[in-house]
Amino acid sequence: MTVIGTRELNRALLARQLLLDRHDMSAVDAVRHLVGVQAQEPLEPYAGLWSRLRGFVPAELVELLEGRRAVRTLLMRRTLHLVTAEDAVGLRALHQPMLEQRVMAVLRARLPGVDLAELRAAGTPLFAERPRTLTDVARAVAGRWPGVAPRDLGDALSSVVPLVQVPPRGVWGASGPAANTTIEAWLGRPVAAAGNPGAGRAEDLVLRYLAAFGPAASADVRAWSGLTGLPAAIARLRPELEVLRDGRGRELLDLPGAPRPDPDVPAPPRFLPAFDNAVLGYDDRTRVIDDRHRGLSVGGARFLLVDGRVAATWTTEPAQPTRAADDPPVLRISALVPITGADRDAVVEEGAGLLAFLTDGRTDGRVEIDGPAG
Repeated sequence: MTVIGTRELNRALLARQLLLDRHDMSAVDAVRHLVGVQAQEPLEPYAGLWSRLRGFVPAELVELLEGRRAVRTLLMRRTLHLVTAEDAVGLRALHQPMLEQRVMAVLRARLPGVDLAELRAAGTPLFAERPRTLTDVARAVAGRWPGVAPRDLGDALSSVVPLVQVPPRGVWGASGPAANTTIEAWLGRPVAAAGNPGAGRAEDLVLRYLAAFGPAASADVRAWSGLTGLPAAIARLRPELEVLRDGRGRELLDLPGAPRPDPDVPAPPRFLPAFDNAVLGYDDRTRVIDDRHRGLSVGGARFLLVDGRVAATWTTEPAQPTRAADDPPVLRISALVPITGADRDAVVEEGAGLLAFLTDGRTDGRVEIDGPAG
């Protein structure tokens, strides 16, 4: 059995996450290939796509959102993801049991007497009528469950009703409340029921995960998706998968012929937005981040990759730089390990490009690197 080292796993991750080279790929194709982009923070997907696609401009994603070809919805791990319209319709039924299990694991004690099916039936028509916030709908139905806080009802509604957050939320240069409507109302078609045409299958999800994240262990697939019912699907797929082992002896699965670049292939600096799945999409994240830094992702740190690994976090000042800001914008990099020599020069150059992107072309910004010296 082939043993694959950490550095080779890293280069496979970069290649499949579109981070080893920028790609001439449309934004919708990239979102589809990645099986969604983390979108807990409304504007973070723009930076993630900029780091992956050659010539990406915000207007391309804005067009997808306003044209209803891509949506922001709860899916993997019960977190907001930007996905294609087809994936919103096709994957929701596969994830629905997990979404409800997770919301009850958190809220069960705060939802006494609340039947989730009844809550879904009460909330769905209100969301379908027009986009509303979770709080507005929760308050409208709260009379059925005296003593239950509207905030908790709203949290539950976000999972039990198949919703999308609608523009202007998530639109570059705009702002708006987190207003939701149903997938069916927004896209003009219902969620595909499990087993019906158009509905996602667990086997297909595993194959798509491996194409975008592999090689990977079954625990990695579970950690990324949040789904627990995958062992049977993986067992059915095993005859068509390649079986490897990592340096710790873990069994890894992969698609035959999928990209696994030479471990010595150079990896340029890449800036990742908050909660990017290139880091979060594994149970064992050591291929891309040291265990001592793993906890930073929980707080939504934005990471900088140097030679393919997390080497720093980054922020902007002001927090959301715009062309109209009076002071020159700053991209501040807080190094976790020394960044020196040619790597430092490459980071500054890449950072200047990111800062210009985030400020709609301003060239008066500066990149500053703080942290340990070499």
